[in-house]
Amino acid sequence: MTILILAIGIALLVKGADLFVGGGSGLALRYSISPALIGSTIIAFGTSLPELVVSTNAAATGNTGIALGNVIGSNIANIALVLALCTFIRPAMIASSGTSRSALIRHTMLMLAATAAFALFAVRGTLDIVAGTVFLLLFVVILFVLLREGREEGEVEIKSHGWADALYIGLGLVAVIVGAQLVVDGAVTLAEAFGIPAFVIGVSVVAIGTSLPELATSVVAAMRDEGSISIGNILGSNIFNLLLVLGISLLLAPATVGSLVDIAVVVLISVAVLPLLFARPAVVRGWSALLLLAYAAYIAWSFGAIPTG
Repeated sequence: MTILILAIGIALLVKGADLFVGGGSGLALRYSISPALIGSTIIAFGTSLPELVVSTNAAATGNTGIALGNVIGSNIANIALVLALCTFIRPAMIASSGTSRSALIRHTMLMLAATAAFALFAVRGTLDIVAGTVFLLLFVVILFVLLREGREEGEVEIKSHGWADALYIGLGLVAVIVGAQLVVDGAVTLAEAFGIPAFVIGVSVVAIGTSLPELATSVVAAMRDEGSISIGNILGSNIFNLLLVLGISLLLAPATVGSLVDIAVVVLISVAVLPLLFARPAVVRGWSALLLLAYAAYIAWSFGAIPTG
């Protein structure tokens, strides 16, 4: 029953985020907001909405292990699972995406800057309200940069659904909120039933569940040769997760960093995105396979490191 509740919660998260993105994009278009601005804000925020609601909900109820694990696990999964899977399917996806090299470098550096800021605070062993405040301030700065730059026009297919857009936004938010509550409750129950630390559940089951919007969006984009959508989704989502999602969560409750290994993995995987973005297509598929294996090994390590006593 717990696994069923968890599955229903994840399904609501994914569908809710999809409705929110569709409704928000259509409503913005209705009021003549440019596709570039929509892409760099609403779509990036929409795919990170499950992480935001799950982590803040978990932090507010004292389950900080799930909140922190969800953010760390989602960022690892976005690169080592989602992007690696996309580039394994289409090695030339990024090279043929039409995204300028300078824009790709800027977005990557912003993501790495967010990761570095997170790591610098995390090595202290505790993430508190000071860290949360710094993360949010840095997020505002990065968001300002993204808004000024925007995405290239025409990258995202957007259509208005008339007044139904407002309904989609409302239904999407309700679905995400209900789904997040079910996911947190199910994850906590699952962790208690099997004696698994909440952080491990957060970094694996919950993180993969909340990364499903990025996975679905990016894989479909890769199959359609629209690699720029995949890249923007993943780099933007990782920035939102570390700075906005974790920042708000830390204002609600501090989080203890259980293992520096997890922090090291986040940093290494974030840096490991560089060959995927800038290497020749002939190299990309092999690197993608290595990242997929590394992700499987990390998840296996997380569960294997659980104390049995």
